[in-house]
Amino acid sequence: MIIRYALFEGTIHEGKEEAFRAYVKEKLVPLWTQFPGATEVRVLDGTDRDEGAPIYAMALAIRYPDMKTCNAALESPVRFESREVTKGLLEMFTGRVHHHVFEANEYPLRG
Repeated sequence: MIIRYALFEGTIHEGKEEAFRAYVKEKLVPLWTQFPGATEVRVLDGTDRDEGAPIYAMALAIRYPDMKTCNAALESPVRFESREVTKGLLEMFTGRVHHHVFEANEYPLRG
């Protein structure tokens, strides 16, 4: 399986944190959860980091069974709709958004 991350590297404008999170939950999550073939959608809100580490305000992780399914989702109308809606979110954010794809390997816990 693969996970495609959208990493929001930067900061939410001061005083806009609550509005930023609400915008994600109310306007974007309903779109992201419609991406065809996605098996999981996670929104990770940055809360803490190591000293000197870059600031990530948020990360979006969408899981797909394979790259072919991911690529099809990236070409879907709902993905293009979400990109338009994301413009409103970026008005509350200073930084950059970049995407990374990881092959996910899961291991059972011992103990």
